[in-house]
Amino acid sequence: MEYRALGASGLRVPVIGLGTWRTFDVRGREAEQNVRAIVDATLAAGAGFFDSSPMYGEAERALGHALAGRRAAALVATKLWASSAAEGRAQAERGLGFFGGHVDLYQVHNLLAWSTQLSLLEELREQGHVRAIGATHYNPTAFDELARVMRSGRVSAIQIPYNPLEREVERIILPLAADLNLGVVIMRPFGERTLMRAPPAAATLTPLRPFGVTTWPQALLKWILSDPRCHVAIPATAHVAHLAENANAGAPPWFGPEERALVAHLATG
Repeated sequence: MEYRALGASGLRVPVIGLGTWRTFDVRGREAEQNVRAIVDATLAAGAGFFDSSPMYGEAERALGHALAGRRAAALVATKLWASSAAEGRAQAERGLGFFGGHVDLYQVHNLLAWSTQLSLLEELREQGHVRAIGATHYNPTAFDELARVMRSGRVSAIQIPYNPLEREVERIILPLAADLNLGVVIMRPFGERTLMRAPPAAATLTPLRPFGVTTWPQALLKWILSDPRCHVAIPATAHVAHLAENANAGAPPWFGPEERALVAHLATG
């Protein structure tokens, strides 16, 4: 597994991490045991960067419980998703409680009340509870606002969607992130599973075998990570067996322009 510096954030992260949207929004002994098994496998694969949010229901709590006793082995990214200062402070108190009083990357989710929430995160950073601050958005209609936040100097990382079907970030956001030395976390690497519904035939991936790619999910992850402006991709999974497969895409050699063009063609053709 390759590790990359997350821009100027001070964090060194594995290029494959784990998202928790939907898959960690669980209750009950059996479901939470499965969450712990997924966390076990993620850490064993060297992919211990975990992304969550209070927007994801029980995910923060489930992740915090699964990391109990080994919080230091993981990098945790979570978010504030609050429209007021009071709500943001309450969310931060809960989030810090779940993660041992420390969050490695605390982000403003979908830019909601971003100036207010960044002030709180800056305060928490000064107190030593937060290492790096970021901002996220999924919708291209908000990318102009995201660019303003990026230029403000108040964030050291962003989280954005990027895959062969969602490439709007190539126009302004990725170049700006590179210019400003901002870390880039990639959500929706599989297009919220749209790209997994009709995967290409295995034979079409043959040219990618010299790059360690044998499956379509690996091809999509390596397509993203072969862009050096992207530092970590966070696919979600509810299946332990998928973790090692995903993690295997996190090592060089990386695709060149021809391989990236092939994957984009297979995804859109």
